[in-house]
Amino acid sequence: MSVSIDLLGRVVLVTGGSRGIGLGITRAYVAAGAHVVTVARSAVEVLEPGTSHLQCDVRDPESVHATVDAVVAAHGRLDVLVNNAGGAPYALAADASPRFHDLILGLNLTGPLVAMQAANAVMQRQEHGGAIVNISSISALRPSPGTAAYGAAKAGLDSLTTSLAMEWAPKVRVNAINVGLCRTELTGEHYGDDESVAAIEATIPMGRMARPDEVGNLALFLGSDLASYVSGAHVACHGGGEPPIFSHVMKGLA
Repeated sequence: MSVSIDLLGRVVLVTGGSRGIGLGITRAYVAAGAHVVTVARSAVEVLEPGTSHLQCDVRDPESVHATVDAVVAAHGRLDVLVNNAGGAPYALAADASPRFHDLILGLNLTGPLVAMQAANAVMQRQEHGGAIVNISSISALRPSPGTAAYGAAKAGLDSLTTSLAMEWAPKVRVNAINVGLCRTELTGEHYGDDESVAAIEATIPMGRMARPDEVGNLALFLGSDLASYVSGAHVACHGGGEPPIFSHVMKGLA
């Protein structure tokens, strides 16, 4: 039996959908036949086929609500929201300012919550409801030194996922993906040169970082009818996880 995902006629909103992991998600949904509206603070020079783009700062509630309204006005529906926009620069918690922490929490927690509220209001009115996919992080599941506020925000996003899956059922499904290390155009900026990246990848059970399209395929499944009874789930996409430090110590002693 062959299984395929056909989202022809569906409308998907992907925050941060024009680069990195977000672009992998966008392309997965387009390949399944959906029209994808990507959202970012800046404009895009070249649109991906099957997409349109809106400028929006997800930390600004008015901008978020206006963006969702614009999507519905243009397409008459909103079937899937993917909360992908997020991230944080390295900063030790003791040195970071309150404003810095506010910005990180706004981008990774409060902004996604507002987007979910706006999308849910639309989806609850639709006969077929809708689906929300939150792109969380392995940082929500383990200590996140140097990005403590980011890890806390993603843990909060995981909590929102389970709570809203209960509040908004049965019309709206809400799930999260806990993404591990992923190769994007920013990999070198975050993890150093090729030698450093290779050393990091050697610690991952799968032997490499994820590709954006692999995260995209999982996000596509969760937003599709194949996942019609999946809600409130946190799905790991981390290549087997991060081995405990003692395992590396033991290997060094062997």
